[in-house]
Amino acid sequence: MEKFAVRLGRRVRRCREAMDAGMSTAEYAVGTIAACGFAAVLYRIVTSGPVRSALTGVIERALHVPF
Repeated sequence: MEKFAVRLGRRVRRCREAMDAGMSTAEYAVGTIAACGFAAVLYRIVTSGPVRSALTGVIERALHVPF
């Protein structure tokens, strides 16, 4: 009977650990919203005037490098 109790305890422990292994639906929703917000901020930064002109300058210099 003692072996049964030990095996049952291990099984219960594994089930509890498995339940906490991943994110829940609410955590996925919050993570998705946070990722979309971060992407929107990065998009606004990259498409702003100074950053756009700096990136254009880098690309133009790279295209006009003599080989």
